[in-house]
Amino acid sequence: MAVHTKHPVSATPAAPVREKTGHLLLRAWCIFVLFMALAGTAWINAFGEAVTAVIVIAGGMLSIGLWIVMRPPVNGRRLPWFALAYAAWAVLSLLWSAWPAVSAWTLLLLLITTLQALFVGSVLTWGELVKAVASALKWVLGLSLVFELWVSLFIGAPILPGFVVAKASDPIEYWSRDNLFDGGRLQGIMGNANLLGPVALLAIVVFAIRYAARAPRRFMLILWIVFSAYLFLRASSATAYLAAVAVGVVLATVLLMRRARRPGERTKYYIAYAAVGAGGGLALVLFRDEIFTALGRSSDLTGRETIWAAVLERASQRPVAGWGFATPWVVADPAFDGWIIDHGQSVQQAHSMWIDAFLQLGAVGVTLLALAYLALIWRAWFFAIDRPRWDLRADRPYSPLSLLPTLVATILLVQGFSESGPLLLWGWMFLVMLGFKIKQAPHVGVGPVEQSFAIEQDLGAVRAPRPKRAP
Repeated sequence: MAVHTKHPVSATPAAPVREKTGHLLLRAWCIFVLFMALAGTAWINAFGEAVTAVIVIAGGMLSIGLWIVMRPPVNGRRLPWFALAYAAWAVLSLLWSAWPAVSAWTLLLLLITTLQALFVGSVLTWGELVKAVASALKWVLGLSLVFELWVSLFIGAPILPGFVVAKASDPIEYWSRDNLFDGGRLQGIMGNANLLGPVALLAIVVFAIRYAARAPRRFMLILWIVFSAYLFLRASSATAYLAAVAVGVVLATVLLMRRARRPGERTKYYIAYAAVGAGGGLALVLFRDEIFTALGRSSDLTGRETIWAAVLERASQRPVAGWGFATPWVVADPAFDGWIIDHGQSVQQAHSMWIDAFLQLGAVGVTLLALAYLALIWRAWFFAIDRPRWDLRADRPYSPLSLLPTLVATILLVQGFSESGPLLLWGWMFLVMLGFKIKQAPHVGVGPVEQSFAIEQDLGAVRAPRPKRAP
């Protein structure tokens, strides 16, 4: 006769595992840190330099405090040494700087950005990092559209930084030009279309990666991709357009590399990749006027060649160590005030990160910067094309998250040709953060750095067994 037991075999019902409040707050802080870097000059345009400096310094101090309290697992031997060497050389430039006050203030920004990059990379896993970058980008792009909409609907005229409605001597001075409904270029909260374009391109890449990784609410990710593409086109940045082409070429090459099954099979893809790159460079040289005319730009890159000539002339006077760190140029200093005038304004950058680095830190600085990018590109490339493997198993699936570093490096390299943006704010932060993250966690979801969050949340991470005591 069957006997019914009162003790069911199934596990006792339990509430789903949820993130602790402390970790949610930590991730929210990392999103704010990333937002500060991605928003760039929006802080200065809205609140002024003094308030922005207070926010940046206070943010750095808070991250230091959190780092000391949390003590995340960090392998001290696996740091982005070339990027840190560039920062150290920049600090040393105080000894010979021709503008010591400018060097001191801009070095503070460089060091805080470097610290924040290391902090975010150490406390977030790869999945959380991509998710945090996506959240910060949503805020930047969303506020950019809201800002442009507010100017067009409620102000009805271009505005200057500080929410001042007045006539400017040149349109370059405007924070927003009230172009939302007239088809002109949008500048977003950054106040510069050439800054909005690369950020919108970065957003397309990040949202597409999250979609490929089957993140929740994929339909919303499609809408965010469409929205980012709209801002990308409305920014109408020639540099961003070229970066998008480069991203497409690199992505196609990575996906082809992943299809290789035998040793040496990737050689033909490398040859094709080099041929496409060489052909693109040759076409840019031979059909330069036609290409830039099609992009709505002059063949001299909208006056950049004149700026480059003036910067190189001064840089050649101190070719080894440079004149001293100054990223960005502080035009209030006599050394930069009135030195190079463009559209009636003193220029704040060399419009090329390599020429800018040569002016400030000489050939030594350019070499260290090139090595930092080479290290990131090398590791990011194999991080993207090599199948995850740390034991005898060789059939693990690729992670879409592994595409992020190599595509971001592509954007920064192309942008750095005609802009100095990669030397500060989100450009420098992503160089350090991704280089640090790849070295600390060379496999997505594997290793002590990646498992630290799972251990804290008791999500089934494997803990090392405790050694038995000797009898």
